[in-house]
Parts: sequence; C-alpha cells; structure tokens
Amino acid sequence: MNRKRRCKVLIDGNSKIAEQLAAVIKSNYKINVLDVPNNGLVMLKMRENAKQSLFYIGEVAVIEARVEVQGSIGLGVLIGSDSQLAYNLAVIDAAYNANLPEILSWREILLAEEGLIENKIKSKTASILKTKVDFATMDV
Repeated sequence: MNRKRRCKVLIDGNSKIAEQLAAVIKSNYKINVLDVPNNGLVMLKMRENAKQSLFYIGEVAVIEARVEVQGSIGLGVLIGSDSQLAYNLAVIDAAYNANLPEILSWREILLAEEGLIENKIKSKTASILKTKVDFATMDV
C-alpha cells in the first residue's frame, strides 16, 4: 500500500487505528520528535480546465509533525487541528520508511478499514441518489 493511500485510510477512517499502530512503534522504539505538531498553511492548487494550467486558489490550515524512528524520518500532515493524529501519522510514516518488521501485519488492518470507508461512501451515495429527480421520466 503506497503512502498516499495509507494516509487517506488513516485520516478518513477510525482514528483509533492510527493510535493503535503508532502505539506499537512507540512501545518498541525510541521516537525522536523533530517537529512537535504545529499549525501551518498550505497553498491549494487547482487546474484550470480550458488551458490546463495550475493556479493557487487559496490557503488551507493544516497541522504537521515530524519524527525520527531508527534513523528514518516520518511526516504527518493533515487538514484541521488534530495534533495527536498528525503525530501518530508521522510515527507510522517513519515506521514504513524504516521498513520495520511491525508494518508487515498492518496491511490487512488498513485494507479492512479501507473497505469500511468505501462501504460508508457507497451507502451515503445510495441514500443521496434516492432523492434524485429524473426529469426525463416526467410527462411534460
């Protein structure tokens, strides 16, 4: 599972999962905190459709943290202000970057959570589509 997909699951899914995965690393390794979770701003890019050029639409408030585990640096960045989740994401990222043995068992956990997220999205989409009006079937 690549970094983008892993982070999406950990951010969109149950925050207890990130907490549990990070706890495994915290209990087995020394965590060197490089940057405590702090607030920042990130420029948000959008693509203009006609010319396909990128432009900055504005700024987004984020929280970010950096840690080091076994000589590998991990980064946790997310929109919002959940400092604990940012720290846990950084610890998990560092564990993956260091290729620690604990990460081998995490794939199934992350895939299961990804399935739950997809099911929630499908359920929400289905409930929204129930209210959709189809004007083609109206007799005018």
